This record gives sequence, structure tokens and C-alpha cells, in this order.
Amino acid sequence: MEATKKNSLLIVDDDTSNLMTLTHILQPDYTIYTAKDGAGALKKVETHPPDLILLDILMPGMNGYEVFAALQKSDTAGEIPVIFITGLSNSDAEEKGLALGAMDYITKPFNATIVKLRVQHQIQIVNQLRTIKRLSMHDQLTAIPNRRSFDERLRMEWARAIRDNSSLGLLIIDADKFKDYNDTYGHLQGDVALQTLARNFAQLLERPGDFLARWGGEEFAVLLPNTDMHGGLYIGEQIRAAIEKVAIPCADGSGTKLTVSIGVNAHAPTQDSSVDGFISAADKALYAAKRAGRNRVCRYDALTVES
Repeated sequence: MEATKKNSLLIVDDDTSNLMTLTHILQPDYTIYTAKDGAGALKKVETHPPDLILLDILMPGMNGYEVFAALQKSDTAGEIPVIFITGLSNSDAEEKGLALGAMDYITKPFNATIVKLRVQHQIQIVNQLRTIKRLSMHDQLTAIPNRRSFDERLRMEWARAIRDNSSLGLLIIDADKFKDYNDTYGHLQGDVALQTLARNFAQLLERPGDFLARWGGEEFAVLLPNTDMHGGLYIGEQIRAAIEKVAIPCADGSGTKLTVSIGVNAHAPTQDSSVDGFISAADKALYAAKRAGRNRVCRYDALTVES
């Protein structure tokens, strides 16, 4: 069985003996990264983002407060919790660190038990929040990302496409006559059908960057980075043709069939482009496919059916 991946810590202290002591205390339970100054810490966070940072306050160059302020300005590093470590024993220093947003405070000389417990407490919170976020971003029925997760991924890929001047493709997929399917076979079998569709969609998407999500009900969405209209139509047709052949298992051992209609849009976005318009265009293409007889792939620009 594969070992559980350890959580990671970044320890920042200009004193080598302090780094060695904390590493000795914590290394059995965590993956440890170290830095001896603020600039090194900021670089390490970019290359090896940790789950928790232990940050010394009194350091040459940037002190701990300044490093913490720099971390807070980062979109990614700003979410990493920080425990301040220091030899300062007055309450004003502790109050300042906590007021800035640090999660806890550890004083020198280090008590190994206290260090372990305080780090363990913060890591437990990190892992719990991560689990909550993962569950909130996935569809419970199909075990694929949900609409919320898709919206977040779209924002990221949209910004990347603008930056790289690349095209972004979108497929909106709808199971044909799904209400009739539920009325015929029952809602439990309808759930099996949606699970089967999601599983097959995921298997058909071969590129690591392609992103599948349940859009809602019997609709799914696929985000295709670095994909123009021709590529989007090709992938859409691969999906449509494959689903047409899939046998959806029933409890009695028999199989049922469903087809899908797919709307395709592809666009190289600019700062003036509209995300809502991008989605709406793919949705219009989907309804054009429905009007054309279903089990079709339709592009947005000319609303012509591709078979």
C-alpha cells in the first residue's frame, strides 16, 4: 500500500542551530524545507509551497513581520498559515504577530512537546479545510468536479489564455431525452446513467489539462485549454460517437442506451472578452444541436451541425 504523503513545513530562521533543532523535532512527521532569510523564504514558497510556515521574527534584511506581509500579498502564499518563532518574550511582540494574522506563536528555547503539539494542531486545521474544500468542489453523485469547481478553473484558464494569447475551447454536453429515460427506468437508474456518462467522459479526455465537470442535472462541461474550434469539434465528436456505443448497466444485467448532444465554442480571449458570453455561445450551440435532431455536435459561430 502506498504510504500517506507527509504534510510539508517551511522553517525560516537565520540561526543554523535553530533550524537544526526544529528540523530534528519535526522531521519524523513532516517534509521539511528551510530558509535562512526572508528572500530565501519567499523563493522557497514559490518552488515548494508548504502546508505551514514557521517564521522567525528577528532576521537580518527582512524581518518576520515584513516576510509575513509579503506572503499576504500573494494569491497562493497568502493562504498558507504561519506560526511565528522568536526569542522575544514580551507580550507586545506576540500581540503584534497575532494581530497581523499569524495562527500561533512559539518561543525560544524550544520545548519539543509544545512545538510538536502546536504544529500538529495547525496541520490538522489545514487538512480539515482541504477536505472540506475538496468535497465542496466535487459532485457527490458522479465524483467529478462540480459547477463551482468549473467556475474556478475557468477563471484560471481564461486568465492564462489571455496571457498566452491562446485559444480556449468549451464543450457543453447534455444527455438526450433524459427525462424520458428517468420516466422509463426510474431515478435510481438515471443516477447510474449519469455516473456511467461521467466515467466515460473522463476516460475519453486524454490531455492532463482538459477539465470535466458536472454542469448541473444531466449537463456536463469540458474545458479545453489551447484548443481552437477545429480541435473542440474533433473532441466533441469523439465523445458523441463513443457514448452512442456505451451500454449503461441495469440491475437485471441488461443494458440501456443514451445519446448526447454537444455545443462547442472556442475563443482566444482578450481583456475585453466576456466569460459569460463565452459560456452563452456554447450553450446556444448545444440548443442548436438539440433542434437539429439531437445526438449531434454543433459549433457556435455558424451554428452548423457537424456529424
